[in-house]
Amino acid sequence: MNSALAVEWKAVCKVSDVLPGTGVGVRLPEGQAALFCTRDGSFFALDNMDPFSSANVLSRGLLGSLGGRKVVASPIYKQHFDLETGQCLEDETVTLNVYPVRVEGDVIEVATSATN
Repeated sequence: MNSALAVEWKAVCKVSDVLPGTGVGVRLPEGQAALFCTRDGSFFALDNMDPFSSANVLSRGLLGSLGGRKVVASPIYKQHFDLETGQCLEDETVTLNVYPVRVEGDVIEVATSATN
């Protein structure tokens, strides 16, 4: 018996809906995710809920890099979250869920199950 779970993908928007260097909030079956497009055209998705303010605002955060890591800074209390791992750089006990992202043609799809 294969114990691997099948990944389910959800189309969330078109590639042109997310400008490089910005993020958008997207709805998944289990809640909201923040979908980001970095300036190099890479896509990342994390929980949209800022764990420090309990507000769904991370999609409005500022993208950048710290110590070679691609991050988003929360627009409320300014904590930085690694886009690849979801790890908070200021508090190692806090990690956001990360959602796999893929592009199919001109459509961005996000896996409905998070990794971490």
